[in-house]
Amino acid sequence: MVMTFSYYPGCTLKTKAKELDKYARASAEALGIELKELEAWQCCGACYPQSKDEIATRLSSVRALNDAAREGGVLVTLCSACHHVITRVNRDMALKPEIADKANRYLEIDYHGTTEVLHYLTMLRDRVGFDVIKSKVVNPLKGRKIGAYYGCMLLRPSKEMGFDDPENPTIMEDFIRAIGATPVVYQMRNECCGGYVAMKDKAQAKKNVSRVLDNAKNCGAEELITACPLCLYNLNENGDKAMPVTYFTELLAEALGVKEA
Repeated sequence: MVMTFSYYPGCTLKTKAKELDKYARASAEALGIELKELEAWQCCGACYPQSKDEIATRLSSVRALNDAAREGGVLVTLCSACHHVITRVNRDMALKPEIADKANRYLEIDYHGTTEVLHYLTMLRDRVGFDVIKSKVVNPLKGRKIGAYYGCMLLRPSKEMGFDDPENPTIMEDFIRAIGATPVVYQMRNECCGGYVAMKDKAQAKKNVSRVLDNAKNCGAEELITACPLCLYNLNENGDKAMPVTYFTELLAEALGVKEA
């Protein structure tokens, strides 16, 4: 039976992070999942607006959430930044009437945070099941020592995101086991890589990246995976190139036998 979910790709997955999207779709198909891209999605804004009075920058997320509500009530995201923004805006619409009322009046809708927002990883864990994924692996990545790089956006603020334990996350390590590889747990996997200052303060970005990569290497990792396009860019751009960093969807597609050679 095919599971169908509304899907919000986000801007970067159409440009610089095409592999993240491409292999997510291919893997979903192999797992019996249909990802229906929302027809009229717009940029989420990339940064969650902190001000309660800032309504305009929330509206594109609200539109996406409302469209998903009409199409089954579940919205799958993939980019870490998009997931962060959409999850928090959805919470605003459910719990903050002053924001919800203004957004609904402007858009002429009646939406109050009813859509369930799933990251692709939580979809794999909670809707498919890592045991099922393991059973569908045709190319187990045996012998590969892989470190998960969570970064900031998926985990924090922890009460609002509800993604995983912010200090000791496990979802990506469980994913790595499911595809047959060996997860390497290292202390810096949930620390900031400095991506948001990579253009303004390259020295600081390099410092942050070095701390992450050195820690991963010292703990035995031979490669890293991430769900964040900005993190991948920063780790590759400001790292020493010795540690391969790829999107987790690429390794999933490889394990499922649907990645192009």
